[in-house]
This record gives sequence, structure tokens and C-alpha cells, in this order.
Amino acid sequence: MASDWPGGASAFSRPPPTKGHDPHDSICCFKRFRPLERLIFMKPNGITRLQFILRGSGAPVNTLHFSCREPGPPLLFSGSAKGAVHVWNLTTRRAERVLEGHEGASVIWLNTLHSRDTLISQARNMKVCTWDLSEGRCKMTGSFLTGSVGFCQCSLLERDPGRWLLAHPGTDMEEVKLVDVPSGAAVCSLKPNTKRGMLMCVKLWQPDSGQDPLLLAGYEDGCVSLWDVSQRRVLCERAAHPEPVMCLDFDPARLRGVSGSSERAVSSWTLDGQQSLQLQESVQLVNPGVSQLRIREDRKILASAGWDHRIRLFGWKRLKPLAVLQYHADMVHCIAFSDHQDPRHRVMAAGSKDERISIWSVYNDG
Repeated sequence: MASDWPGGASAFSRPPPTKGHDPHDSICCFKRFRPLERLIFMKPNGITRLQFILRGSGAPVNTLHFSCREPGPPLLFSGSAKGAVHVWNLTTRRAERVLEGHEGASVIWLNTLHSRDTLISQARNMKVCTWDLSEGRCKMTGSFLTGSVGFCQCSLLERDPGRWLLAHPGTDMEEVKLVDVPSGAAVCSLKPNTKRGMLMCVKLWQPDSGQDPLLLAGYEDGCVSLWDVSQRRVLCERAAHPEPVMCLDFDPARLRGVSGSSERAVSSWTLDGQQSLQLQESVQLVNPGVSQLRIREDRKILASAGWDHRIRLFGWKRLKPLAVLQYHADMVHCIAFSDHQDPRHRVMAAGSKDERISIWSVYNDG
């Protein structure tokens, strides 16, 4: 694949492997300055650095979720292509537990309810499962069928204390279904009148005005649609990409979203006062394909997981390219930012097809 900067990947040579050294652990981190497109090596003690690597998933890593706010060690949950969920202790840097409940089917989404003691997982065996992890347990407490074997991940929104709304792909390839959690009661089904192709990604969010939840959906035809969940209708839609929308994320505070596709671009868009999607600037990439996009909780950093094995960091305010992180030997599938209460301790995790999880410190200025 093409390099992200002139001169190719060999412009900064890696040191030769030494005894006990894994050559995969060499990294190159670069910062981009426009308009000269000049890239500068970022030293390990700089603002972005690789902290450590988690190995042992035994399969490509598809999804990641942090739980770092509660008493006890910070945890990272990972879902693999072989159906296993690993619970990683970030203090010991080892997997404390491995959950097997999806019959070997690829786990594509994870989240927690209330606390780290209740986990919810989605896999391509058409199941969403809940787990009791309290007091060392690894017990599946319930499950339901989604009817979908696709790659669209669920989206979870807390409505009231102890109650959530879960959006998941349905049996029909364009359909979004919403259920109440933990009761499992069906809320509604959303299906566009126009043929959009397969549902690719969804994002539930709650407007600050206190009105009912809204849902963003990306489709195979490159369209992004905004749904009013209570009225079960599309408020607006926009052709954001010429290719399928592979991923999206949304910032409710700024009413601004971002989406990625199999093309060489990351696109941003906003919601105006009439709840209409307006396309804004896009960032062109050297290599095609974005697996996932994540906006950090402080709304300062946007991270992308690339098919070209790279992680890209952007300033969220203006989509200014900040850094390209290169460690993984294969496609990067997923990215997650930690939820540490102290921003100085927060980290970013990336999971890859190479079966490794990289843990990074990025712009932790507090």
C-alpha cells in the first residue's frame, strides 16, 4: 500500500530486532503539517506514544469497550472473530476472564449496563447476550435473536436510570429494530421507504432539548439518514459517500457528525436548526477504507481505524490531521477511548486483524 508521506515507509528505518525483541513492536508516529505535507517523527516521550500491547486474543479483534471509572483496576473488553470476549486488566496487562457464549460466531459489539458487572455483547450468530460478571462470575443471564448476520453494530442509549434503548439490525437488511433494556420489549422498527441497501451502522443520541431520541443510520448506498424514533419517520437524509457508509460517530453538543467509507475520505456533516443534514468539509486519505471512527469524550480528538493498518488522529474542531500511528501488521478493525475520570490517565485502544490490541497515550494534557 502507498505510504502516507513522501519517501515511503523506509524513510525512517526501524532498529534491527534484538534478542527478546518483537519486531512488530517497532512503531512510527508522525505529525502532519500543512500545506507542506511535511511529517515529523514523534518521539516516545512526546504527545503520542505506544504504551503496551495486549496479546492472546487468538483471533482478529473486532470490537473494544473500556470500563475504567469504578473502584478496582481499569478494564478493557474485547470481542474476537472466534466468538470469545476477553476481559483485560489494564494494570496487570492480562486477560482476567474469557467469555464463550456466541458459539464461535464473530463478536462485533460490546457495552456495559450500569457497571462493569453487566456486559452486553452482539455477535454474527444473530444473538445479543447479557452477562453477569459480578463477584468473578461469567454467567450469561439472557439473550435474544436479532435476525441479522450482517456487520452492523448495535447502539445503546440510557433513557432513565436502569433503562436503556437498544438499536440493532433486523431481519430485513435495511431494517433497524429498537428494544427496551433490560425488559427486552420491542419498541419499534424503522425501515426506509426508499431502497437504501444493507444497513451498515447506527447511532442513537438524545437531543439536549429533552425530546425523544433520534437515530442516525448509514446505508449501503452511501446515504446517512436521521430518524425520529417516536414518530418512526425519516427527518432528513443525505448522500454522504459514493460507497457504503462503513462507520459513523456523532457529537450531540455540536450537532456534528462524521462518517467513513471504503473510499479515500472521511466526511463531516452537521444538523441545522431544521434538523437537516448539511455536508461539510472532508479529509482525503492516501489509502482507502475506514473501519471505525471515534470522537473522544472531551470532543478534542477524532480517531480513525484504517484498512491500511494505520490509526489516524484528527483535531475534531477543524478535522486537522494530527498524527498517523503505525504499529499493526494488518487491517485495524476498531478503536476506543478510555473513560478514566482523570483525563491524564486516559488512553486509546486499537484492535486489529493481526490479533493484537495496541494501547496508546494520545494528547493527554489534562
